[in-house]
Amino acid sequence: MTERKDYVIDTSKIKTLKDVRNIFECLGIICDISILEENDPRYELAKEYFVIPYVEEPRKSLEEHSQELNTKIDKLIEDTKTKFYGSKIYADSKYEKKFDKIFDNFEYAKKTGAFPQYLSVATSGDANSYLVMGNSGVEWMTSWFNLNASENSVGYYYIEPSLKLYMNKTPNMIVRFFMNKLLNFRWIGVK
Repeated sequence: MTERKDYVIDTSKIKTLKDVRNIFECLGIICDISILEENDPRYELAKEYFVIPYVEEPRKSLEEHSQELNTKIDKLIEDTKTKFYGSKIYADSKYEKKFDKIFDNFEYAKKTGAFPQYLSVATSGDANSYLVMGNSGVEWMTSWFNLNASENSVGYYYIEPSLKLYMNKTPNMIVRFFMNKLLNFRWIGVK
């Protein structure tokens, strides 16, 4: 068996990069990182000391770009046509419903001599108040009234001919006065 001898590199003889490369090759260190695979443990070590060139993806030709653009434009045109068609169907159905409602109102008016009266309710954001819109006007009503008397009722507004709005809180004198004079709502206190 041969004995292992430790050699020391004489750094004074290293003058050029070619000398450094020759020393690496003699020691078995790979100078061309491109022949290493990424799962090789020497690759990580070599990555620290070597400049790894950036490999660009091959450039697309003008025809490939043109084909991609045409594909995208065709898809956008198809999507837009589909949306316009859906919008047209929706608008046609709304149009039909609206005119059916108008014709129904005229049929109702022929039979009864008057158009139908509608009442709609919308909230004000406050869970306890409602905006009631009818043919006679618009008014805010809150949940401190109800149509049936309860043990909390302190009185009610009497509305001709036979409607009573029971209140849980007595309105002040100014409100009662104007409700009576302007709306013909008469206040009747229970307690």
